[in-house]
Amino acid sequence: MSTPAQKREHVRPPKGRVSGFVADVLARPMTDYYMILATVTILAFFGLIMVMSSSMTWSVIDDASPWAITIRQAVMVVAGFVAMWVGLRMNPAHIQRLAPLLLVITAVLLLLVLIPGIGTGKEEVGSQSWIVLGPLRLQPSEVAKVAIAVWGSFYLAPEVGRADSRGWSSRFATFTAVAGGFLLLIVLQGDIGMAMAYLLVVALVMYFAGVNRRWIFAAAGAVVLGLLGLASQGGFRSHRFTVYFDALFGHFADTRGHAFQSYQGFLSLADGSLWGVGLGQSRAKWFYLPEAKNDFIFAIIGEELGLWGGTMVIALFAALAFFGVRTALRINNSFLSLLAATLTGGVVVQAFINIAYVIGLAPVTGIQLPMISAGGTSAIITLGSMGLLANCARHEPETVSAMQSFGKPSLDHLLRLPEPQPVTEGFLTPPARAPRVRTESRPTARTVAERTSRPSMLQDRDSRPTRNSRPTRNSRPTRRTK
Repeated sequence: MSTPAQKREHVRPPKGRVSGFVADVLARPMTDYYMILATVTILAFFGLIMVMSSSMTWSVIDDASPWAITIRQAVMVVAGFVAMWVGLRMNPAHIQRLAPLLLVITAVLLLLVLIPGIGTGKEEVGSQSWIVLGPLRLQPSEVAKVAIAVWGSFYLAPEVGRADSRGWSSRFATFTAVAGGFLLLIVLQGDIGMAMAYLLVVALVMYFAGVNRRWIFAAAGAVVLGLLGLASQGGFRSHRFTVYFDALFGHFADTRGHAFQSYQGFLSLADGSLWGVGLGQSRAKWFYLPEAKNDFIFAIIGEELGLWGGTMVIALFAALAFFGVRTALRINNSFLSLLAATLTGGVVVQAFINIAYVIGLAPVTGIQLPMISAGGTSAIITLGSMGLLANCARHEPETVSAMQSFGKPSLDHLLRLPEPQPVTEGFLTPPARAPRVRTESRPTARTVAERTSRPSMLQDRDSRPTRNSRPTRNSRPTRRTK
């Protein structure tokens, strides 16, 4: 028999309140789904606030209302939430079936934007990247990032988990050819920054699908050589590398020329210090910092909200990365797992690249900060892709089981989302519709005969002897006499 001292040795120390609460939250079935929705919503509304703060002065230059850019961005964010709702409602089987069609539509858009008179932007920003549709401006390269992620996840899903997946199969070769064709079309637009963002998504798809890492490193080496080739040709791209190395060592040779934007971004971050100068009180947005509402909006965040504001943005993207990758690991379908990992990595890595070149850790590439920078197509496409990511989280096995056992949560009823169905490995098929049950208006001869010959349930119940009416020994019926 063990002594009390021996018993105390086998008792595990209790967890702390904070760690126990976190472990309990992470163990709940719908945590990933809720956290992805909450993080994306916070980032979108926070971005709208920062666009409002950083764009008022630039709106006045265009002889427009100080709220003009804010109202336009709010409309795009609302449209993005509609796209997110559509992505939440879609059945995973329908996403698989629409993946090739989405790829074809994207290829047509990338070809149309290269046609003079249809594609615009060459005179404004130096890249022919937009298609003007009335008041809307569509950027096909933004669509290409999501299209290659969806189609690549669909096409390379059979390669996930295979014993020979580390080789170079025919599927990887086909995917590389298609992705390379899209990359060439984006490069022809003159948008090298968007080409880098697109190439990042392609690399993530192939990495998570299980391609040999040597191919990834070889492709990365080829990209670096290509960038060095562009830098050696002179022009503004070579100046970006010069400014990067100057900023990395804290030395700016030309603060009024090529290094003006990066230098002003550094000054904005320095003015913000720990707590910031206050929301809306930025001085850099008064025509000192170019692209304050787009590429360098993180500098405005650091100036107005200080170190804690920048840390909050980084923490939100880190949370999105954690729960997105956790969704990819918990789901039991290769297509949805690969799609969740790729969409998460594409958005989060793009955000960290933007933050890195604002604080001087990477060359300026012109990549926007997802869900925060001003941009119509970027807001709609990014929020729509986050709807697909949340849809993957809804189809985790534990989440599906919880909804089938306890019903849909109130949020799903409010959004009128269908109940998720269990997914298995392989190609997904849409759920079959329940057949209609035909009711006969007239009773048949058989039913009439059964109704007349059989006593009803009520008659059977009344005819059965109750407990109080059971015959006893003293209450036996007497013999009938004449």
